Amino acid sequence: MAARPVWRGQIRLALVSIPVEIFPATKSGAQIQFHQVHEPSGKRIKYEKVVPGIGPVDRDEIVKGYEVSKGHYVLLDPEEIESVKLESRKTLDLVQFVDEDDIAPMYFEKPYYVVPADDLAEEAYVVLRDALKDARKVGVGQLAMRGQEYVVALKPHDRGMLMETLRYADEVNKSSGFFRDIGDTKPDPDLLDMASMLIERKAGEFDPSEFHNRYVDALKDLIAEKQKKKGEKVIQDPDTDAAPPKGSNVIDLMAALKKSLGEGKSEAGAKGKKAAPKKSAAKRATSRKEPEKAPARKRA
Repeated sequence: MAARPVWRGQIRLALVSIPVEIFPATKSGAQIQFHQVHEPSGKRIKYEKVVPGIGPVDRDEIVKGYEVSKGHYVLLDPEEIESVKLESRKTLDLVQFVDEDDIAPMYFEKPYYVVPADDLAEEAYVVLRDALKDARKVGVGQLAMRGQEYVVALKPHDRGMLMETLRYADEVNKSSGFFRDIGDTKPDPDLLDMASMLIERKAGEFDPSEFHNRYVDALKDLIAEKQKKKGEKVIQDPDTDAAPPKGSNVIDLMAALKKSLGEGKSEAGAKGKKAAPKKSAAKRATSRKEPEKAPARKRA
């Protein structure tokens, strides 16, 4: 658990107030930070704040400006901006309860763990947690934190509760503008059946530890290798086996699904089974032609 909570206050449900503390549920993952370096001297590149026709300026001469029209700004002092920040009201009022599915995934922004502030608050905390769990509902309210006001959703999680900040409506693009050109044609039943079989075969429980950022891992390996070589440039041959085959970009969906299902079968039967004998050239030619007999996908 984090050493210091980002918010302390009370969850209020009608006349019931529950003292809680809120901690970030996520942290920055493995990232590689690059800096710009002047190669001849080996020193970092620095930036100066300059005004065209004037040159470098002092930090004290810089204020924030909001562009109201091209080249016209409303200037604001730091004190003026600070004066409109919201005071953290130490209360989270739950004003609505909705089904979690009613909140589209793109509205969820950042998760926080909510824990009881002390032993006395635990009983009411557990009651709210279990009541939300039994009703299969999410509590929605607004919270002032760090000078801004957030819409938040509160829901049971593990032995406690999770609060997620939500994006406001004007922060989310409407999906209709992106999907309007997709036709209403129904998919081919055979293709749909095969896709369903593949999904069922690959079904399982999500384990985030099985996934790694391979780009970051490769960068770390490259940096470590260059360190061993005392800064010598390392050149690695590209993996020719991983290069995509040349030719048409048109994909036979039925063939791809069949191949996926075939791989799934081979994985399932790998234990205790011998490898099948290789096909003759004639049979391989027949197998290559087989996907052409599949029904062509209808276009909208």
